[in-house]
Amino acid sequence: MTIAVPKETHAGETRAALVPEHVAKLVKLGASVEVESGLGLLSGHRDEAYTAAGANVCADRTKMLTAADVVLTVRKPSREEAAALSKGAVLIGLLDPFQSPDLITALATGGVSAISMELIPRTTRAQKMDVLSSQASLAGYAAVIVAAEQSDKIFPMMMTPAGTLMPARVFIIGAGVAGLQAIATARRLGAKVEAYDTRPVVEEQVKSLGARFLKIDVGETGQTAGGYAKELTAEQIRLQREAMKRVCAESDVVITAAQVFGRRAPILVTSEMLDAMRPGSVVVDLAVESGGNVEDMEPGRIADRGGVRIVGLSNLPGCVPVHASQMYSSNVTALLEEFWDREAKALRLNFEDEILKGCLVTRDGKIVNEKLAAATPS
Repeated sequence: MTIAVPKETHAGETRAALVPEHVAKLVKLGASVEVESGLGLLSGHRDEAYTAAGANVCADRTKMLTAADVVLTVRKPSREEAAALSKGAVLIGLLDPFQSPDLITALATGGVSAISMELIPRTTRAQKMDVLSSQASLAGYAAVIVAAEQSDKIFPMMMTPAGTLMPARVFIIGAGVAGLQAIATARRLGAKVEAYDTRPVVEEQVKSLGARFLKIDVGETGQTAGGYAKELTAEQIRLQREAMKRVCAESDVVITAAQVFGRRAPILVTSEMLDAMRPGSVVVDLAVESGGNVEDMEPGRIADRGGVRIVGLSNLPGCVPVHASQMYSSNVTALLEEFWDREAKALRLNFEDEILKGCLVTRDGKIVNEKLAAATPS
């Protein structure tokens, strides 16, 4: 069975879907691994490292994709490349299915079994395959590093002969995986951290990391079965914004990390809140690729708005591509190992398995994910 790994072509993408360490694991299982030349250059791996691990390095991308039984990617392929995949092939990657109806339809029409890594269930058994969590953790770390670089202040308190420098005040909105890692990183740098999330259940986690949890009484809130925050009502959003405006005005750094899966990210930091912030303050939006949490955010830029710097950079995990690729590759390899038939030396997908029921989006010419099928035009 041939596993092909093309080089990423999405603008600004630095990650690789497979690293040499995991090539060796797959080859040991009996897979034939082909990688496109240059696959790992941006994540610290030369072609020679892939060859040493047992992969065949290819220069002909189209030929490699057409002949593959399994294709691993980070970003979704183009419609043209999706059409090039053979009938019965398995595509595994971050396919952005709810925002890519044409691609999903094309994959279904082509008879491709497409697995969207965003849809991996958040269960104990699937934890080692949870790409969203692994990449969000790195995004949270990178957000703090970017904020520290952009800030006019240092993060830790310092007592010097010239006087005492007070610690930076960091406000983190959204205490999911990314938000919790941002809290931990900001605390390690010495900042005074406050955090808010609509899910009261995360208060203990926030406090365990040394941050203060902001309590806002907006009535009944909670989280979905997948661990995501539920959408708020208009009145709840109004109460939330009033309280957050006061905290934003006192903060040196604000990091937003709130998303509702499958929908546009909610606006959390409004123009009014930005107006209340001091010049030199920094806002980092971690939800850029799903629309953004910050009202005046400019995607792909660090913009200055009345002295407040708004960081709208996408793909923050790509700022640390060595570890981002290592973690993504580990997640994907764990998925392959879970469904690998060691006797036949081939991938055998069990379509009744709970993990596959969650993340498989197309199969045998059909869109098989119920929510996706309802949202995708026929």
